[in-house]
Formats: sequence, C-alpha cells, structure tokens
Amino acid sequence: MQQWQLNVGGRDISVETGRLAKQANASVLLNCDGTTVLVTATMSSPREGINFFPLMVNYEEREYAIGKIPGSIMRREGRPRDAATLAARLIDRPLRPLFPEDFRHDVQIVATVLSVDSDNDPAILAMNGASMALSISDIPFNGPIGGVKVGLVDGEFIINPDCKQREKSLLELVVAGTKDAIMMVEAGAKQLSEDLMLDAIMFGHEAIKKIVAGQEKMIAEAGVSKIEFENLDVAKDLEQEIYDKAYDRLAQAMRIVEKIERYAKIEEVSNEVKEYFIEKFSEDEDAEQKLRVVSKVIEKLKEEAVRRMIVDGGTRPDGRKRDEVRPIWCQAGALPRVHGSAIFTRGQTQVLSVLTLGASSDEQILFGLGEEETKRFMHHYNFPPYSVGETSPLRSPGRREIGHGALGERAIEPVIPTHEEFPYTIRLVSEVLESNGSSSQASICASIMALMDGGVPIIAPVSGIAMGLISDGENYAILSDIQGVEDHYGDMDFKVAGTEAGITALQMDIKIAGVSREILQDALEQARKGRLHILHEMLNEIGEPRAELSPYAPSMITMKIDPDKIRYVIGPGGKMIKKIVDETGVKVDIEDDGSVYILSTDQESGETARQMIYDLTRDVAVGELYKGKVKRVMNFGAFVEIVPGQEGLCHISKLAQYHVKNVEDVLKVGDDVWVKVVEIDDQGRINLSRKDALKDMGLEDPTAPQPQVGEVTRD
Repeated sequence: MQQWQLNVGGRDISVETGRLAKQANASVLLNCDGTTVLVTATMSSPREGINFFPLMVNYEEREYAIGKIPGSIMRREGRPRDAATLAARLIDRPLRPLFPEDFRHDVQIVATVLSVDSDNDPAILAMNGASMALSISDIPFNGPIGGVKVGLVDGEFIINPDCKQREKSLLELVVAGTKDAIMMVEAGAKQLSEDLMLDAIMFGHEAIKKIVAGQEKMIAEAGVSKIEFENLDVAKDLEQEIYDKAYDRLAQAMRIVEKIERYAKIEEVSNEVKEYFIEKFSEDEDAEQKLRVVSKVIEKLKEEAVRRMIVDGGTRPDGRKRDEVRPIWCQAGALPRVHGSAIFTRGQTQVLSVLTLGASSDEQILFGLGEEETKRFMHHYNFPPYSVGETSPLRSPGRREIGHGALGERAIEPVIPTHEEFPYTIRLVSEVLESNGSSSQASICASIMALMDGGVPIIAPVSGIAMGLISDGENYAILSDIQGVEDHYGDMDFKVAGTEAGITALQMDIKIAGVSREILQDALEQARKGRLHILHEMLNEIGEPRAELSPYAPSMITMKIDPDKIRYVIGPGGKMIKKIVDETGVKVDIEDDGSVYILSTDQESGETARQMIYDLTRDVAVGELYKGKVKRVMNFGAFVEIVPGQEGLCHISKLAQYHVKNVEDVLKVGDDVWVKVVEIDDQGRINLSRKDALKDMGLEDPTAPQPQVGEVTRD
C-alpha cells in the first residue's frame, strides 16, 4: 500500500493505492474532508476490426454515501441521474486526447462515490483520481492531468469553493489540463466579461500545475512500466502513393459547400482509392495490415486538406472568411397552440425550441447526493438521426443530448426571472431539425426567442456561437461559427454564450498542447463579435418579450395567506383543497410561508378559486358579509361558522325582519346562510345578523310568512 498527500486550494487530499480493488490495472482511493471516491482504471485486450479508441468512463453515485436508502421500489440505485452523466463527461473530455493515436484496447474508468461532504465536490476528486489511476497503471497515457473548480466571490477567485461560497459565486468554472496546457473548460457565469473569464481560467491552471506535480511524484514512486505499444507503421512509399492518388481529389471535394453532397463526394473518392489498394494487395499475406494503413492515411489526408485550405489558403470549406457567420433566418411564434416557440436557422443547422409554462408543483425534484432540491427551469435537447440525414433507432437521451441540454440550460438560467417576478415553472425543449455544426448554440438562440415569444420577462437576451482553431505550430486561424468538418479536423471546439453584457456559459475542448493566453484571448474577442452579430439577427425577428402570455398558456394568480391558516385551505385529509380543485378545475400550490399559486386555463375559474381560498382564510371584520354554515341551534339563536375554526352567534332577534318565535323555523343545523358581522366584543365574541345581510344584498327572505288571501298587510 502506498499513500500520498496533496494540498489543493487549502484543502488536504489523501490518496491511497494498493489496498482496494487490486484486480484492476490500478485503483486509487481519494479522501478530502469526508468526501471519499474510489477510482479504478482497467484495460482489456485490443478488439479486432475497430477504428476508434473504446474508452468508457462511469461515474457511480451510491446513496449510502449520504446515509439514504434509495426511494425506488427495488430500493436500488437505478439509471444515473443527469448530474452523474455530466460528471462522467467532464472526466472523459480531458483524458481522451491523451491516449496514443492507434490505441485500440478497451479502457474503462469507474469512479464510485463512497462518502460525500457537501463542501467537497466528488466529481472533481474523481477527475483527478482518474488521472492518478491511469498514470500509475500500465495503461499507455500521456498525462497526468489535474482538474479544479474556480469560483468568484467578492471579486476574488477561489479554488474548489465550498457550499456557501458556491451560493454567492458569480462563476462556476471547471478547468482541466496538463502542466503545459489547458485541455477542457466548462463554465456557467452571471454575465462575466471576457477578461475576467480568461483570468479565471489561468488562475485555475496555476492550481492544476501543482496537482500535476504531485502526481508526477506519485508516478516516480509507484515505478510501474507501461505496456509496449506501437502505432501503426506507415511505409513512406505507400504513404506517397496514397497521397498521389487521393489528396488533390479529396481537397477538391472538401470545397463543396453543401454538406451531404460534400460527404458523398469524399466517401466516393475514399472508396475508389481503397478499392484500388484492395485489388493491389489481394495476394499479399499482410493485406489486412496494409489496408488499415490505407484507411489511416486517407483520414490524415482529409485532415490535411482542411487544415491547409484554412491556414495556408485563408479560405474555409464553404468559402467563408475566418470570422464570418453563416446566413441566419429565424421565426418567432412558429407553432400555433403552444406557450411559446421559435425556429433558429444558421447555415445547415436548424433548431425548433418550444416553451411550456407550468405550476410550482411541476418543478423537477432533484434526488442526488446532497440536499433534496427542485428545479423550476429546464432545458432539454433532442438530436434525432434525420437531422444529419441518417437512420438509427430512437432511444432515450444519451450522454451527448444530456450534455448539450445542460449547456443550454447553463447559458439561459442567469437571465430567467426570479420566482417572485414570474411564478411559473419553465420548460424548454430544443428539437434539432438539421445539424452541421454547433446545434447546441443554435438551441440556445432558438430557446431565447421562444421565451420572448411566450412573454417570459427575461433579464436580457442570450446568443451563442461555436469557435474553432486550426494551428500548424507556428501559424493559427481562429474560426467563427464552425461547421462539422471544421470541428472534426480542428484543434479546438470553443462554445461561448452570453448577453451583450457578458458571458453566461463557456465550454471548451482542446486537442493540442500549448494553447496560449493570447490565442484564448483572441478567440474570446472574436466569439464576442460573432455572438453579438447573431444576437442582432435574433432581435430583428423579436426585439423583446411579448407584453402578454399566449392565450393557451395557463393564467397564474398569486396571493398570500396566514401560514397558520394553510390547514383551513387543505382541510381534513385534503378534503377542502380537493373540493376547490374539483369545482374550479384549477391547480393550487401552497408554500410553507403562505404563498398561494393558482394556475388556471381561464381567468374566471382562477378568480373563483381565489375567492374560495380568500373566504377560507380572511380575518373576520365588522361590516363584512360571510356565507357560513349553521353548527348549533339554541333557543336564543344559532351559532354559524363563518370561516374555518371561527363561529359567531346570530341572535334570534337578528334572524329576520319579522318576529321569529322559534329559531328552527328559520335555520337548522347544516344550513348555509349569509350573515353580516355586526359586532366583535372585547372578549372576541362575534355577533352576526342574518336580516342585515339579506338587506345589504337586496334579497327577499324566503322564510318570511306569506300573506293569506284577503289579508290586509301593513308596511
């Protein structure tokens, strides 16, 4: 067993290996002030016939970590929640580029959360643990990496902020990288400037360097050798022959503007070249190996053609300038009967976003390793296969859909009005109808327009743009609004969303080492100009939130009642609230502080429900009219319950305009009766009058004796 200590952001992290999970290639147990995570790295034999690196990262949450038994019927943990899926993606993204190019062994990282303290994020521990496990194993890995969270509280950057600091922070930033370069950035911010965001990234990288230095010490002490692995050799003469046959044709195909036509031509050229070499090598014993080389070289030539075109030629595959955004058209109010909708189209990327408004009870309940929370704003992202001209089974959202949905949610959430300003639960669904680059940012743009179309009073409109980078080591080109081929063959995918005032979300993945502060600064500035251009196009279609909600959106009435009187609205066993809902068809949500939210499909039913709740909870006042229920009948009068828990006496002399001999001639137990409060004495006793209520309401007394035929009546 070996043990090490790291200090990150003023907190000590203990690392242990060699005692647990010893059949994995390597395992580490990390602990920081009560948060404990076990991370394993395991490798299997290489699979034949695959042309990709099969890395799998699993982030496993266990509810025993917080002393809870799962609430499912089986009392077992089920499908990972979205937060766990996002944590797995965070770990995967900086690790994947650091494995050897032709490595085809299955590698699996499993991070199991064993114990949780709310001040220390287990996902950040897991990210560092994954790097440690890989680094001290025999698995080929060009790390190590480190990862930290950065917060901004009272103008100061903080590494791995605790729970209270996170609540006050203007920034939630995750940075991961090697000692030389930043590999991954994920951020949500409250309209932060580009300069502050860049400073935060660099601040995080300084902490990462210390984490990596600690891991390098661990690697030296562990002394584990990596397995022997060689990249696929490419003979110079064969490489040149493939180049001669394919490069010029591939470079020409890359210049086709229309995506499907371009991909079809590239595939045609690739297949013709492969068929030539299949025939040429048909008699060779090592034909399979040589054909793998052919496929590898063709892929490299595609990449080279794109990169030369952009860096050397200064043009992009679709002929745009480096900072040029594709043509945009958009439409607000695209669907007739929903609460809000919009279509945003940029080049060959198109997204339809739809808004739905609901009650407080429609909020999402977040079950996880922490305090139970609810979420009133949700953004969901769907990516059907037809959006890229393909066919495949339609399944539940995968990691990509969950990740892109979360990125859009992070970008939009800072401009959502507070519950006090707009007491609705808000759900946005982005349907990607067509995709050729940056559909996640298009979903942000479409969703903001759908919010404005629905009359949601957002703080400010947000737009998003995806940036790219092509570098040959000396020269580089920053690209605005990248399309699919530029993303695939580029060195950086850099998504920025924000308002005119600043950044609300940032996501960056870098495939090369040595991206300087200067490059990041240039990319952020070019992104700012690009997203402001996109924002201008959006505002040309819909400049501000509509003054009124859609007629198909539910009406919301809010009111405040005494918290002690909530029980009157609920009633015994929920009887009273059920009666209100059944009679009016509304939805009623009541919070512990006495806030009441009435959601109805029409104003009239909402007002009826409001009046019923008001009558149940209002304070008794002299001169007010009440419809009460007779609870007891005495020889001197009737006791009437005018509000839950409060009765008053209607004396026999106050029952009617005429002389009443017997109370039961007018009222019986259980009767509903209108009464007026005529007095509340110094002991709090309430005196009522039926005859004054009827007079004030201008009603005839149905109990009054009727004159007999021929009888003379007097006024």
